[in-house]
Amino acid sequence: MKGQISIAQFMVTDVRTLSPENEIGFAAGFLMDEAIAGAPVVDGSGELVGILTKKDCFKAALNAAYYGQWGGTVERYMTRNPETLDAATDIVSAAERFIARPYRMFPVLDEEMMVGILTRSDLLRSFLV
Repeated sequence: MKGQISIAQFMVTDVRTLSPENEIGFAAGFLMDEAIAGAPVVDGSGELVGILTKKDCFKAALNAAYYGQWGGTVERYMTRNPETLDAATDIVSAAERFIARPYRMFPVLDEEMMVGILTRSDLLRSFLV
């Protein structure tokens, strides 16, 4: 039964992250180069402190267009305290969260530690298996 299958089987565990101190221009280029919609932001101890998406980068891009340069760090533009999923969440419950929210991805936690990220594509793939 699909409702008993955990998202842990389908999440990405090799997660590319950003630091709050990264320059926003670098971070925007990173998202483009990696062809990802966003990335978790972790502090020096590895704790999840936010998420930066391409949509967040548009604010910085508009500033760059107006002032002629990118300015600021990821911390200024990231979404703080992002919604997360627990690694034990079943795929049906995760699908309901994706339907209810506009997010393209959720960081996945296990006992408060980030262990992966689940995207819409990862989750849809789980239903095709």
